[in-house]
Formats: sequence, structure tokens, C-alpha cells
Amino acid sequence: MTPKRYFFIVLLFLYTPLFIKGYANTTKEFSDVIVPEFPLQVKFANELVDLDRLDMYERFDRELTTLCYMHSSTSLAIKRANRYFPILEPILKEEKVPTDFLYLAVIESTLNPRAVSPAKAVGIWQIMPRTGREYGLEVNNDIDERYHIEKSTRAACKYLKDAYEKYGSWTTVAASYNAGMGRISTELEKQLADRSFDLWLNEETSRYVFRILAMKEIFSSPAKYGYKLKAKQLYQPIRYSEIKVDTTINNLAVFAQSKGVSYAQLKEANPWLRSRFLPDKSRKVYYIKIPMKDDLYYTKRKFTTYKKEWVIDKK
Repeated sequence: MTPKRYFFIVLLFLYTPLFIKGYANTTKEFSDVIVPEFPLQVKFANELVDLDRLDMYERFDRELTTLCYMHSSTSLAIKRANRYFPILEPILKEEKVPTDFLYLAVIESTLNPRAVSPAKAVGIWQIMPRTGREYGLEVNNDIDERYHIEKSTRAACKYLKDAYEKYGSWTTVAASYNAGMGRISTELEKQLADRSFDLWLNEETSRYVFRILAMKEIFSSPAKYGYKLKAKQLYQPIRYSEIKVDTTINNLAVFAQSKGVSYAQLKEANPWLRSRFLPDKSRKVYYIKIPMKDDLYYTKRKFTTYKKEWVIDKK
């Protein structure tokens, strides 16, 4: 037996038990994620969705099963929700949009404020450039308010309310957010249907509303679906002071330093600033967020949980 082969056999003998133990632990971890039985009726924005019909049941089941086994993205969505739902939910309530549309934002971007789609939709609400401008957002190379969490949320609410005025159904409104009002209206007319659930659409749009419904179901009780998070694992809200600006800032790195934060921290807090400077010849008023220093360190702050059902260590 050669020394090389002998060395390999020794390594195999030593590490095989560790490998088997690790595999067993991994298997156990994955076995915790299950898809329990679900009711044949669910609600979205106070609209009852009947899942008894074969296609309705299986479309919901497909999305629930998929989300249950998308460990990383579903876990991140729950963690991020603890930071962003406290911002988004009050705006939806103020705009009189059902708060179930929070889950539309979840499936659009996994609540990543810097998300960009292949179609160039951006931000938490994944708004296209033209739609952003139509609903009052500034969109250019230097400033893109589709990345502005509060402003983009209000723009999304305006779209959702316009769609509801057209359809009178929040589930059909949700479908139109993916396909566009023009497409949904055309298909409702051509297919002689009254609601989006009864339309034959491309696969993405056909699955879209069911993904929202399934995400809402998981968020209602993550542990039931295998996501056993502790409060300290949730991403914490960040408090900010706001600086009113109505003149050009020639160098945002210098501006950030003067406020006691790094350029990276400034950009993270204000992703709508797309350049290294802020041009403002028209003297438009902007508000730039400066994160509070204590909130940038987990050891210096108290942990909060926005929804107790998200964690297993409820207090």
C-alpha cells in the first residue's frame, strides 16, 4: 500500500463518523420543514378565497410547498419584516390599503430595498421607471425614489387604489400589480371572466396571487412551517435623524463624514441617492437619513419583535 493511499484511508476512518453525524443533523433540520394541511378557505384583504376547486387548491399548495422549502429567502423575509413592516404597515393603513399587501412586497423583493429585477424594476415594491414617474417619484441617474422606502410605498398604494377603483376586488388588484391593469382588463373581457383567478394567464401571473396567499399563511405562524426563529435573529429597526437639504451636495462622502457616519452607511440609509453627489439646482427639498450610532451595533440596543408569532421565544 502506498503512503498516499494509506493516508487517505486514515482520513476516511477518522472523518466518516463526523460526516454521518453532520448529515444526520442536516436531515433532521430539513425534516423540520413540513407542509401541514391548510384550510380550504383563506382570506386576503377581507376577501374569502375558496380553495375547494381542484385548480385553486393545487395552485395554493404549490406555492406553500415551494416557500416552505425556500429556506434562505423565506427566513430572510421574516427577519427583514421585523425592520420594515413597522415602516410599511402604518403607511398602508394611512392610505387605506389593506395591510395584506405587505405580503405582496415580501414576494416582490424579499423586503430588500436594493432589489433590482431583470426588467429593471427596483426597490421593495419593484416599481418600473415609467410607473414610478406616473405616480410622482423622481427617477433619474442621480436620484431614484423607487428606492426610497416611504415614498415608494405611497406610490405603490396609489397604484393599488387606482386598480381597486377599476376592479372592485383586491385579489384582482394584486394580479394586476404583476401583469399590469391593461393586460388584466383585456383578459377579463376576452375570457368572459369576472376575477383574475378564473383567467388563463402566463405562469408567473397565474402563480402570483397564490404566492402572496402562501406567504401570508407562513407569516401567520412560521414555526408551524418549520421556521423556528428567535427574537435576537430578527433584523432590528434602525432609528434615524433627518437632515433637510435644498441645495447641491457636491460630495456625499464628505457630507457623510461631517455627520459622523461613513459613506457606505449613508448610502445604506438612503439608497435613493444614486450618485456620489446630490444635484439640486431647483432647490427641491430632500430629507437625508442619518442612522443613530447605537442602532448600528446589536450589542448596544434592546431587541424588539414586531409580531410575536414570528418567534419561538415569545415573551
